[in-house]
Amino acid sequence: MVELTLAHWVYLAGTVLIILTMLVRQNVLVPSLLMTFLVGWLYMGSFAEGLQTIFNASLVAAAELFNIFLIITVMTALLHALKSLQADERMVRPFGYVMKTGHSSFWVLAFITYGISLFFWPTPAIPLVGAILIPVAIKAGLPPMATGVAIAIAGQGMALSSDYMIKIAPMLSATAVGVEVSSVADKALVLSLITGITALVLAYFRLRKTIQKPSIQHLQRWNKVNGTEKVYASRIQTKKEAKVGLFFAIAVPLAFLAIVVYMVYATFTEGASLEGGAGAALIGGVAVLLMISASAVYNWRQSLNQVSDHLIEGFTFAFRAMGPVIPIAGFFFLGSGEISAKIFALEQGVQAPSFLFELVEAWAALHSGKSVFCWIWFVDSWYGNRS
Repeated sequence: MVELTLAHWVYLAGTVLIILTMLVRQNVLVPSLLMTFLVGWLYMGSFAEGLQTIFNASLVAAAELFNIFLIITVMTALLHALKSLQADERMVRPFGYVMKTGHSSFWVLAFITYGISLFFWPTPAIPLVGAILIPVAIKAGLPPMATGVAIAIAGQGMALSSDYMIKIAPMLSATAVGVEVSSVADKALVLSLITGITALVLAYFRLRKTIQKPSIQHLQRWNKVNGTEKVYASRIQTKKEAKVGLFFAIAVPLAFLAIVVYMVYATFTEGASLEGGAGAALIGGVAVLLMISASAVYNWRQSLNQVSDHLIEGFTFAFRAMGPVIPIAGFFFLGSGEISAKIFALEQGVQAPSFLFELVEAWAALHSGKSVFCWIWFVDSWYGNRS
């Protein structure tokens, strides 16, 4: 039976504190850092080593999560390269032609947001969808609140919670508990689809009475309320640039569709499965080649500098979006024995603590058939460590 120490209780208290901080909608970065310090201090028995734990936890977390930063970087860089050719607008503009009514606009917005967010991540994808399709949806009679609901549920809700293609969210969960990424991703996809579709249906039936008939006046009123009466026009393209932009607007979705087909094939075929981060690496590699191609076609003389600029923009966005996650992940990685050994810099052969698993085991023991004896052990362990 696992013997709980004071460090286990502090780790549990830290987890509860972080959850409570999230519930009151405050940033959990500072609680994560402070609780990491306390857990390290209590486990190592040294104030100085507790301070070192703060740095080591973030360092190990950064190493574990760098592939996530990298995939966000290359996908954001690709999006910037496509913007130069206005291919990003061309990818979503055709869907505006089917948004004739507010009812169809609701579902088209949700579908497009979900599809693009799976590959480009919701944060950079939503502004693209919003800038092109929201005015069309509002003109079709969909209220601004309904457009926000459809995009939020499909993007930050369904796409981000499952994150099935890039696998950032499943990788965070799988790494923390030491299980296969694919097992988490598959279940998260099913769960996100069930909850997301349910939420979309409920939202639609609640908002459908507010949907009006198509009219340009809806868009005019919305522009006045938001102070955006000025019409922003895209840069005028030459015929050659328009053809190139159209080519990439078709080539990029087809390339990612081919990846989806291959990933499905690999899932059901022996010897070709994409384990771990192989799927994200495949997407990242294709994205890099597409970005280089788009930059070279746009301006081949400046393409070397442009590719570098796009990657810098991608890294900047990645660290702005995911930077605070590193110290938070560092705290939760203390719950995994394999990773906590790196954080505490334990020598080979020394048993590393698995605070999360050991707490779960203790909780399971309390609810077994020998609950009375387990309660005695639990209280004895607590008072024994305090004394």
